[in-house]
Amino acid sequence: MSDAPRMVRCHKLGAELPGLKKPPFPNELGQWIYENLSQQAWEQWLRESVRIINTYRVDLGSPTGMDFMLQQLRIWLGLQEGQLAQTAWTPPRSSDEKNG
Repeated sequence: MSDAPRMVRCHKLGAELPGLKKPPFPNELGQWIYENLSQQAWEQWLRESVRIINTYRVDLGSPTGMDFMLQQLRIWLGLQEGQLAQTAWTPPRSSDEKNG
């Protein structure tokens, strides 16, 4: 068995990058993500999803909360039309901007 990562053409980042080790969900969307999204892009989504969960206090234990987050994921991936939920998070400013 090779230790080389499985490479995918990342739908989100537009480059050939290491893929996920396994599908993140046991469904069609999880399989699509496994085949078309890089580990790097998935990590970006995980960071964004935490911001959405915290901003909207999403209860992932409820069907409504899970549906909302899966919808946000599809929008983030460009698989569904819609507006990505705005979060309260803003990127840190660089030291150049602070001193400038």
